[in-house]
Amino acid sequence: MINTRNFDYINVLDKAADGSYLRNEAISNNIANATTPNYKRQDVAFEEQLRASIAGATEGSLDKKIHNVDLSTIRPKVYTDVAQSSYRLDGNNVDPETENIYLAENQLYYQGVISSINHEFETMRTAMGK
Repeated sequence: MINTRNFDYINVLDKAADGSYLRNEAISNNIANATTPNYKRQDVAFEEQLRASIAGATEGSLDKKIHNVDLSTIRPKVYTDVAQSSYRLDGNNVDPETENIYLAENQLYYQGVISSINHEFETMRTAMGK
């Protein structure tokens, strides 16, 4: 994490990339365990924490809200999805087709975050005249 106001957006996007990377690992693990009896799918929660941190900032503009985000409160958390009922006799609740859709969705999200980070650096590079 870079500690200067110039990198506020990059720091928040970095947290989003970390969460997305962890979700990719969880989804890949779900797909790998699609035939393991009694395995329960896993997912990662971080978007809600990110939204709450930004919404909880007291300043008005988005720049000020991003600056006031406490990044230490945003910790991606892996959780086991026991709420999703198992339709299989072996107790496994992973649907490989659905997991592949989640994987594709997450990969697009990750690419968008990385593209945004690159754009922020390009903006800084332009501002510096390089």
